[in-house]
Amino acid sequence: MLKGYGDNSAAKKLILEEAHRLGFSFVGVAKADFLEPEARRLEAWLNEGRHGKMGYLENHFDKRVDPRKLVPGAKSVISLLYNYHNPALQKDPAAPKISQYAYGEDYHFVVKDKLKSLFTYIRENIGEIDGRVFVDSAPVMERDWALKAGNGWVGKHTLLIHPKAGSYFFLAELISDLDLPADAPMKDYCGTCRRCIDACPTDAIAPEGYLMDGSKCISYVTIELKEAIPEDFRGKMDNWMFGCDICQQVCPWNRFATSHEEPSFNPPPDLMEMRQEDWQELTEETFRKVFRRSAVKRTKYTGLQRNISFLRNADE
Repeated sequence: MLKGYGDNSAAKKLILEEAHRLGFSFVGVAKADFLEPEARRLEAWLNEGRHGKMGYLENHFDKRVDPRKLVPGAKSVISLLYNYHNPALQKDPAAPKISQYAYGEDYHFVVKDKLKSLFTYIRENIGEIDGRVFVDSAPVMERDWALKAGNGWVGKHTLLIHPKAGSYFFLAELISDLDLPADAPMKDYCGTCRRCIDACPTDAIAPEGYLMDGSKCISYVTIELKEAIPEDFRGKMDNWMFGCDICQQVCPWNRFATSHEEPSFNPPPDLMEMRQEDWQELTEETFRKVFRRSAVKRTKYTGLQRNISFLRNADE
């Protein structure tokens, strides 16, 4: 029995207050249920091979489209957004670029620790519940849950956009058997805008938007792809060595983005000071030092070297 929270509206209010105290910018709730249209869309996307070599996206399909398969008895999906926006630029404009989400410490650990604190708080102050927390590390369709929970709409570039704060957010979820009042989805405000579609140098976004061909995305080839970068990308990488922020940089809604307030996401001084030649002469020792606690470790030293070499050869 929960601690006297009739329809759980008061419990939800308590959860939102604690989530904001922990640093989450936006929080919403959706009913934990089967994602029927999303399942059909995901199946078609996979069948068309738009996931490239990311074979893991084919795994656990049933869990991806039904949170009750991940958390038996689940009733609510709490969707949370954590700001990572950092408008700071690398000192050398010629240096190969890194997506700002990877400037600081690995978000998987930073945000998950906060989620665990929230989960503990709920159990201590509201009641014994069963649940799990997720930060981009399990088969959870996080953008769809954020949409259902009223945390924004999915833009033409397929990223979540909040009308008051843009798109520079990490998405996280707390799925539990706590039955909370659900929020209403938000309207799509992309309108006739095509800036992200027109700005993508590899045409990864479909002409009408709302569909991303992952195999054409610069973030995919610089992070997920483990083999040689296809020649089709030569001259189209816009000097990105890890990730890509182009579709977010051109999005009008990001004029409302504000700098994050999370010290863990601040870049180490060495990272922003490195010049083009420093990157081209990068040693494994320097890689380990600069990216000791960074999400960049995902691509490994050999992967980052491959990316830098590809960029350098494209310029020659």
